Amino acid sequence: MDNQNKNYQMIMETEIESIKKLGSKPILLMQCCCAPCSSAVLERLKEYFKIKMYFYNPNIYPTDEYEKRGKQFNILLSSELLPNDIEIIPSAYKPEEFENTVRGLENEKEGGARCEKCFELRLFNTAKKAKEIRADYFCTTLTVSPHKNSELINKIGIKAEKKYKVKFLQSDFKKKDGYKRSTELSKELGLYRQNYCGCKYSMWFDK
Repeated sequence: MDNQNKNYQMIMETEIESIKKLGSKPILLMQCCCAPCSSAVLERLKEYFKIKMYFYNPNIYPTDEYEKRGKQFNILLSSELLPNDIEIIPSAYKPEEFENTVRGLENEKEGGARCEKCFELRLFNTAKKAKEIRADYFCTTLTVSPHKNSELINKIGIKAEKKYKVKFLQSDFKKKDGYKRSTELSKELGLYRQNYCGCKYSMWFDK
């Protein structure tokens, strides 16, 4: 089936149905961009997986913004809406990894080649970490955003799956009002919602 014709929400639901038949929860490493986007995704997946969150985002600029976003997870995970066994896997903040990856693409349009390289960096690193911790699956919250290309993100995730031999949970979390739910939960929990994607180049385009 061609990627353009894939229904990633349906693919995820089919995978979850197969998981439910196992009678146990597999370990899922979830690459998280921010607490607001993570909120609705966690709510959707909590019944089916043992979730470990991975805040790997060397693209976020500046350092104060990175730290501010990271602290929001403490608020999110203290919510009674979520189970108390969700673990955060630590990740060092190394913005040079992002800068080296997108060098020469600084002036690319938002959503273009620079973003694709950024997605690759984060998803391949997440797949590698998933293999290290012996997770059964990995995924990303990126697809909850209406501004992100879910087809591209899933295509990259599948490539990372093939390289690291850890199953990628295909998704389009914006479906079934996923993004709307993330905004509702953010308001309910008092989460800080950033006004740009994360990198300094997205700041330029958002102004």
